Amino acid sequence: QVQLVESGGGLVRAGGSLRLSCAASGTIFSITSMAWYRRAPEKQRELVATITSGSNTKYADSVKGRFTISRDNTKNTVYLQMNSLKPEDTAVYYCNFAGVVTGPYRALEVWGQGTLVTVSS
Repeated sequence: QVQLVESGGGLVRAGGSLRLSCAASGTIFSITSMAWYRRAPEKQRELVATITSGSNTKYADSVKGRFTISRDNTKNTVYLQMNSLKPEDTAVYYCNFAGVVTGPYRALEVWGQGTLVTVSS
């Protein structure tokens, strides 16, 4: 099994910055990708950014140039640095893990519990 622990959400004024962290632990054999999604009030969940095992990244158009996803492979942790935050970035942010676990070996996708980011105008 894999557990994800997210941290770093909170309240910030427009133009400010926050950094989200997501640490994965458990019987991890390999990580294919980790990603951040978000769900704003009354909206569908959307992909914010993803990073693969080869450190290839992909961003939603709405966050390009403002958000940066990175990972620390030694800690199985993914980060989302969010700069120039806007009120429309207000959402619950969810970490996503996709990889292979042991005991038995199998592909697994896991979601974090979510962390709230609120950007005031």
